[in-house]
Amino acid sequence: MAQARSRTIALPAIVDLDALDPIRDELVDAIESGPVTVSGAAIERVATNALFMLLSAAETARRNNFAFAVSAPSEAFQLAVSRLGLGAPFAAIMEG
Repeated sequence: MAQARSRTIALPAIVDLDALDPIRDELVDAIESGPVTVSGAAIERVATNALFMLLSAAETARRNNFAFAVSAPSEAFQLAVSRLGLGAPFAAIMEG
């Protein structure tokens, strides 16, 4: 059996509806092959759909028995999570 390959995905400054398709495609590929870390350090603005996509990716990774984490979430990312009441679901996957 092949060894799981760890991937890091850096999110862009603006994660809006236009940015979702390429991010989704990269996430789908990554969570099927091993542990995934998503860097939220550069985020200045994030759409609600993007946050739900990250939670969905985390659940898929869990079902695939791979780790999933959001590292170094920017202040804007954390504020969006808080405003939407998603603190509890994100608490399990946020690092830093």
